[in-house]
Amino acid sequence: MSAETHQEGGRSFASINAYAAPVLALLAFATLGHPAITSSPIIYPIAVGIEAVILMLAVFATLRHGETVAHWLGEPYGTIVLTMAVTIIEVSIIANLMLDDTANPELARQTLFSATMLICNGLVGLCLVYGALYHREQELSLRGTNAYLNVLIAMSVLTLILPNYVGEPGASFNAKQLAFAAIAAVGLYCAFLFIQTVRHPGFFRDGIHHEQNESRPPRKIGLWHLVWLFVSVGSVVAVAERFSTGLEKALTAWGSPDAILGLVIALLVLLPEALTALIAARANAIQKSLNIALGSALASIGLTIPAIAMVSLLSGRELNLGLGPRDTVLLMLTLMLAIVSFGTGRTNVLTGFVHLVIFAVYIFFQIVP
Repeated sequence: MSAETHQEGGRSFASINAYAAPVLALLAFATLGHPAITSSPIIYPIAVGIEAVILMLAVFATLRHGETVAHWLGEPYGTIVLTMAVTIIEVSIIANLMLDDTANPELARQTLFSATMLICNGLVGLCLVYGALYHREQELSLRGTNAYLNVLIAMSVLTLILPNYVGEPGASFNAKQLAFAAIAAVGLYCAFLFIQTVRHPGFFRDGIHHEQNESRPPRKIGLWHLVWLFVSVGSVVAVAERFSTGLEKALTAWGSPDAILGLVIALLVLLPEALTALIAARANAIQKSLNIALGSALASIGLTIPAIAMVSLLSGRELNLGLGPRDTVLLMLTLMLAIVSFGTGRTNVLTGFVHLVIFAVYIFFQIVP
């Protein structure tokens, strides 16, 4: 079979999956949560496995629609739409697990920390290595990347490290401190969006960006995929909440640490953006890759913190945000490494490899505390 036939088959499957997967996900949400299924020790693990497969298909459907919308809107608006969609998924899963019977106060912290490490080391490292394999060195917009790092460093320290020094015992803000931290996070994120979309959008474009020369989809097609993007996100949220609940029960039974659940949630919600970022790196658009990756990190903190803070304040559920000593060191190392990695405006395979090693260290200590 020729390569063209393989490509056509892949495109056909992706096109069908883009519409079939969200419908399957909604059907799974409506049927697999029946008490007769969830109470069965034999059927329930099978149902969770089915949910995992359907969830992956729905994530790829979200990616398909998100790519078309991003192409239609152009940079940086398309990336922002995809980031917002993914953040909605993340917030809904965390809020759902915060309000269930287990009420894990550390879950939000572990998910945000896992997302930061996954993005700033795992995804960034993969993009830099993958791009360098094809293009040796790649250029990025120094002003745009510095804007990301400026806000990311401030938000990370204020929400994940500061609670250890000013909060109540247990590494948690009191109610007033939590409300102020949420407002500060929203303010920083809104200020960044203003710079990215209104004041200095040119900071976030590649010097060799190709998108301006490509014809964008018609408005009708763009709106059609935008609607299906929201449907796909809704289906992912529905199935992911139920899947994460089942996964939490399994990890609790196995005695696995909370960090593993946070890492799995981060992997689930970041998969669409990760694939898009890798595709951009392969196309020598490393700035677009960084826009997606670092934009996800900013949204994870800048939008998730206010949302879960509101859930905590309204429900009275405890919320612990301060990282432990080991994770604090890893976070500070990651932030310092990012400053050095992007400080010259050019990246290479060594830069990416160092980030991947730090990510491997993070994974190792989650498995072997």
